[in-house]
Amino acid sequence: MTRAAPQDPRAARTRARLREALLAECAKRPLAEVGVAALVRRAGVGRATFYVHYAGIEDLAIDACADVVREAVEALHSWTGRPDPVHAPPALTAFFDSLTPHADLYRALLTPGGGGPLGRVLHRDLRAYSLRERERAGAADAPLIASAVAATFAGVLADWLYGLLDTDTGHIADQVWQLLIALHTSR
Repeated sequence: MTRAAPQDPRAARTRARLREALLAECAKRPLAEVGVAALVRRAGVGRATFYVHYAGIEDLAIDACADVVREAVEALHSWTGRPDPVHAPPALTAFFDSLTPHADLYRALLTPGGGGPLGRVLHRDLRAYSLRERERAGAADAPLIASAVAATFAGVLADWLYGLLDTDTGHIADQVWQLLIALHTSR
């Protein structure tokens, strides 16, 4: 993905307008049917400007959905003290609720089992966060558990978005939470 310097406020505003335009376009049609011409027209930027920031539509879509990655990581780590082993933190349930309006877009970037371009970003970021957390705790199994946490979350999330797990947001959040607690407490 080609990007201008992150500290440039104009570049940040342009990328934000392009992300918003993509989300608006994807509310009307599948990602595969969204073209650069429609995006730049909606965002009010030139085609060349689009390509300064993104190599293509998929790069923009991953960037637009990258917030889901950050929200997932934050939601999974939003609790303090001793975690409730049964009920997910409210932030995790809110995270699953937030996916519904753009579920088609997320499905376009994820494959069942947690693969695809967004799945790779989710796995990488969640694994890195989990690894840091486990290493801070002095866990000898830090790399293994970090990989298992990332794979479990990405896989369950994708399968739920694809309807392979037929449950509502509250239940899927609790079920994911219980799996992750079990992984983190394994020895």
